[in-house]
Amino acid sequence: MKQVAITGPKTAALLDVPDPSPKENWVVVRITVAPMCTEYKMWVGGHKADFLGHEAVGEVVGVAQPGRVKIGDRVVVQPSYPCGACTLCIAGDYIHCEHGVDLAAFTGSPYGTATYAEYLIKPDWLCSPIPDDFTDDQAGLALCALGPSFGAFETAGVTAFHTVLICGLGPVGLGGVVNAVYRGARVIGVESNAYRAALALRLGAEAVLDPGLEDLGARIRDLTDGRGVDVGLDCSGSTAAHRVLIDAAARKGAVMFVGESNGDTIVHISPDMIRKGLRLVGSWHYNRSLYPRLLQVIRRSCAAGELVTHTFPLANVQEAFSTLAGQQTGKVLLRP
Repeated sequence: MKQVAITGPKTAALLDVPDPSPKENWVVVRITVAPMCTEYKMWVGGHKADFLGHEAVGEVVGVAQPGRVKIGDRVVVQPSYPCGACTLCIAGDYIHCEHGVDLAAFTGSPYGTATYAEYLIKPDWLCSPIPDDFTDDQAGLALCALGPSFGAFETAGVTAFHTVLICGLGPVGLGGVVNAVYRGARVIGVESNAYRAALALRLGAEAVLDPGLEDLGARIRDLTDGRGVDVGLDCSGSTAAHRVLIDAAARKGAVMFVGESNGDTIVHISPDMIRKGLRLVGSWHYNRSLYPRLLQVIRRSCAAGELVTHTFPLANVQEAFSTLAGQQTGKVLLRP
């Protein structure tokens, strides 16, 4: 099969690698849509890598035994390689599993984990069925486009009575706008990229503020009658954004963190946590039991379809990386 590799600075190529083979309850999926995420940063930096991607939609083409899916089924392939047996996996919070499976040890081959490829292998219980009325592109929204913010808003209990502040309006943050607006919440964004700020407004955000504003905190307070926001969502990974969200949160509010961060954020326990009564929560994905509810958002939201702005065939991955790096996009899809 063909599989994408980053071979040098701003250079990607297609490699010929062995096809994966089904084993026990692990099935082979022919990938039809591979949503792109932050892998373009590795392409920009020239970090060589052969196994790229963690999101996929496709068709089951290989099974080793009867199970939860069969050949011909269209599925959303959920991320990660959890054990499937621990309490977290059983409860649907498999994304936090501490006992991941070593694919190479299990199957005898390392190939099949990358989604920037033609095929992958996955346990059947992580292959979520796609309704007949969904296109593969629509199904692709059930991963990082809408999934992280959906899970965060479920935990925070976002409703139409809430004002939500979203910092970082890349594809995940834009998905947060869609999810919050679908729930009836009022949305304020913080983003310096003019293209993405404009897209967020089209998706339903009420206002988008530039993070460089000297009076950013005051502007947020003005928009909330001095009270602050009920829920904050960080999709930027910026420690400065973390403080904006904590400071902007109303008393008894919540700040949800979904953007990966390498920095250290200072949290003042007494003024930030005790006196304000804040909840600071890390959120990665959504509980597997919530998949049908996320499909409802995709099916009924007037804005969800606008999240995907570009699509490329796998052979044009070099152009796809370049386009993503330009940051004038919403969600970008590869089509193997």
